[in-house]
Amino acid sequence: MAKLNNNAKCKLCRREKTKLFLRGKRCETVRCAIERRPYPAGQHSSKGKRGGRLTDYGLHLREKQKLKKLYGIKERQFKRYFVRAQQQIGNTGDNLLVLLETRLDNLLYNVGWATSRSQARQFISHGHIMVNNKRVNIPSFNIKATDIITPYKQEHSQKLITTWREIAKRDAIPSWLKTRDDTLLVEVVQLPKQEDISVPVNMQLVVEFASR
Repeated sequence: MAKLNNNAKCKLCRREKTKLFLRGKRCETVRCAIERRPYPAGQHSSKGKRGGRLTDYGLHLREKQKLKKLYGIKERQFKRYFVRAQQQIGNTGDNLLVLLETRLDNLLYNVGWATSRSQARQFISHGHIMVNNKRVNIPSFNIKATDIITPYKQEHSQKLITTWREIAKRDAIPSWLKTRDDTLLVEVVQLPKQEDISVPVNMQLVVEFASR
């Protein structure tokens, strides 16, 4: 996904009329753009309706776009994930969510090693993260149950994660992950289930749109 400036990130949230947490800690404060202007950019009144009422197609499309923006994936990536989800046993929507939730960049964000998924992608791409003692520089890397995630062994990587963990100050992490306070280590206890994942997206609409 092309790198966006901060103003553009805020416009994405306003377009979807929900917080996508693209700007880290700022999204959790009153400085969040959607708190002050909960309507799409270019719409000067919260009572106005820019572009009129969405069609059924438009509603389905917006949910898919919202999911892509939330996890920071492109259309081609989305299609690959959807095909994989269809090929797995079980509900396609649930399978798709698990595939996205178990991306390495999303894991770093969930445990508070980064304040946003885009920042997590930078850490991984620059080689600051290891999975099972092997350096991984692919943000879309899917973790598995029993995997162990740690910063790279160099002091710079250790300090980087320590610093941003203090900035993020995540109060709670998903139940399928386990951290150790005395060390920079995350253990994947199990893969997440549908009830472990909370995203502001109607997955039924996403699946219906992608199945057309």
